[in-house]
Amino acid sequence: MRWIQGVWVCGLLSAMLGCASEATRRTASASYDTERAVVELGDSRVSLYQYGGVPFKPYMKELRTPAGLNVLRDAPADHLHHHGLMFALEVDGVDFWGETAGCGVQQHASMSAVSHIGEDGLHGTFVEALHWLAPDGRVLLDERRTMDTCIGATAVVVTWRSELRRPAGMEPARIGGRHYFGLGARFVEAMDAGGRFFNAEGRPGEVFRGEERLVSSRWCAYRSRIGEHDVTVAMFDGPDNPRPATWFTMTEPFAYLSATMAYHEQEIMLPPGETLTVAYGVAVWDGTPSAAQIEAAYARWKASLAEVASQ
Repeated sequence: MRWIQGVWVCGLLSAMLGCASEATRRTASASYDTERAVVELGDSRVSLYQYGGVPFKPYMKELRTPAGLNVLRDAPADHLHHHGLMFALEVDGVDFWGETAGCGVQQHASMSAVSHIGEDGLHGTFVEALHWLAPDGRVLLDERRTMDTCIGATAVVVTWRSELRRPAGMEPARIGGRHYFGLGARFVEAMDAGGRFFNAEGRPGEVFRGEERLVSSRWCAYRSRIGEHDVTVAMFDGPDNPRPATWFTMTEPFAYLSATMAYHEQEIMLPPGETLTVAYGVAVWDGTPSAAQIEAAYARWKASLAEVASQ
């Protein structure tokens, strides 16, 4: 296993994520092998990204709050193709979200890791190369995927950045999908009951189907409980994304949150040799941060995007 190690200085995080004022020092590491990439703080796992032994698509299998509570669920019986935090679209009519014989495959090609201490604390960053393959083996897209985990005392923030490129010599790619395609999060079973979605503008959203809603906002959050503990998850929209985020939310029969760009209403055309880049943040807290606290974290996350993009 390849590994990198750094020292987490809590004082550096105080400005961004609200650490305690007294600085503490703990070791953190980012490591990867042939199947997974892991960020740990001391002996505690913070995030786990799975790319080996997956037949259809790599995904983030675990994401934990500062107290160590994992919020992601992998392959539940009701939807086996739901894998924690995953990114999937439709390309030229090929579905990369579902997992059937006619679906596409996101094929892992390579992985690298870097670690650094920025103004907002320690970052464990993985950069993965993937090929999006049609069922007949054709490469429809190449992707450079960056996953950055920043550890804070009150929140853990993951930045997911996907740079999609159409291979040369092909017709423009038609990128679309259903109303929930994009970066999706399936939460652990304990979070399904009694949770509540809310967003920056306090909009109720448009009912699309049943309990499913679509809403535009710069961020969307879900508050629920794991056992006796309150937890909050928020997704942030990257300011330079090709379109503003349309958030897909549902609460019945399970909770789900996706960052979409309304692909079901209008496809995106990607010419060969050009790159489509999307970036989203996923922040997890113990407890119930206010909308103002989430807004502040979102603003500071936006300021850190350039540093993540340079990795």
